[in-house]
Amino acid sequence: MGLGAVLTGPDGTVQHQISEATTYTGCNNEAELRALMLSLQWLAQQGLAASTPVLVFSDNSVLVEQLGSQPTAPIGRLAALFDEARSALQPFHNVRLQWIPRHRNGAADTLARAALGLAPKVALPPGHREKKKRH
Repeated sequence: MGLGAVLTGPDGTVQHQISEATTYTGCNNEAELRALMLSLQWLAQQGLAASTPVLVFSDNSVLVEQLGSQPTAPIGRLAALFDEARSALQPFHNVRLQWIPRHRNGAADTLARAALGLAPKVALPPGHREKKKRH
C-alpha cells in the first residue's frame, strides 16, 4: 500500500510531503486513513496540535463522511482503523474535513504511487469520460 500526503501552511506553501510504502495491504479507504494518521503524527511532532486549525482535503468520501461531524454507518472491517483515526484527531481542536474531486488531489496520489514505484496517472480533464471498448 502506498501512502501520499501533502501538508501545506496557511499561505499554501508545502511544509511536508509523505510518500511511504507500507507492509499493509488494503483498500483505498485504508490507505487514505493511514496517510491521514501519518500527517497528524507529523503535525503533532511539530507541536501544532491543539492551537492549529487543520483543514483536511481528501478525495475519499468515505473518510470524510466517517470522520466528519455527522458520521455515517461504519464500515465493519475498518471500524478499528476509523477509531484510531478519531483518536489521532482528538488533540486537534479545530479540524475540518472537506471532500475534493480526485483531479484536485493529484499531488498526494502521485506521492502514493511513487512510494510503490509507479508512474503518475495521466490526468484527464474534469468531466472527461473514457469510452468503453466494445468486444
